[in-house]
Amino acid sequence: MKLITRDTDYALRALCLMAKRKGKMISVSDMVRELKMPRPFLRKILQRLNKEKILKSYKGLGGGFLLAMPENKIFLTDLMEIFQGNLHLNECFFKKLPCPNIKTCRLRKKINNIERFVKRELKAITIASLLK
Repeated sequence: MKLITRDTDYALRALCLMAKRKGKMISVSDMVRELKMPRPFLRKILQRLNKEKILKSYKGLGGGFLLAMPENKIFLTDLMEIFQGNLHLNECFFKKLPCPNIKTCRLRKKINNIERFVKRELKAITIASLLK
């Protein structure tokens, strides 16, 4: 199980770089060079963030990207939902069917408690908190 996927990691790093620029536009070429990411992959991620209204894009000569919201309002959990869907540590499926012990399973209750704790901790992480 991977808690944070490559897409989420790349999005996080790109957003941190933009936040460090303090409202200055940054081109894809500059991000590729500074973050050492494949250009097509980064463009796809930036386009998705733009579609989700986390970024603003500006086309043409001198164009690039800016944060569309304050860095303290961009949460890691939001990025995870965009690129990974809802966080579930245990789906409780067995051979693609719900586990027959789902109602009585003691392990499931413990994992659900862990999942709530992990979600609460992840929800506290913002772009701003990562820059400190």
